[in-house]
Amino acid sequence: MAKCDEGYICCICQKDVANITVSDLYLRYVIGQIDPEVLHTTEEKHIRCNPTLAQYIVDPNFEPVVVEGDFDKRQLDPKFVRQQESLITRGWQRLQELKGYEGSILDYPLPDLNMD
Repeated sequence: MAKCDEGYICCICQKDVANITVSDLYLRYVIGQIDPEVLHTTEEKHIRCNPTLAQYIVDPNFEPVVVEGDFDKRQLDPKFVRQQESLITRGWQRLQELKGYEGSILDYPLPDLNMD
C-alpha cells in the first residue's frame, strides 16, 4: 500500500487497514470516485466500516452488509441499486485481483471506466 507499505489506520474503528482488499479508499479509487492525486490525503477506512457503500457488494465471497434507515438500498430506486451493485461489486472483485500487484497505481481502476 501507499505510505511506504505502512498501511493506513481506519478513521472509523482505528484499526489497521491491512491490505488493499479491505480498503474503502482503494475501492472508491478503483470505481472512479477518487482521483489518484488525492489518495495520500484522503482518510482511509475498512470497506465494512462504510456500510452505505459495502451494502452494494454482491459476491459469494463477501458477507452481505445491511443498512437500516434512509440509505438502505432496499428503500432506493431498483435501477440505481442494480447500477451501484454492478459497479461496486466489480470494484471489490478488482481489489481482490490487485492484492500483490506491483504495477502502476494508474492501472488499478476498472478498465472500462472513463477516467477523463
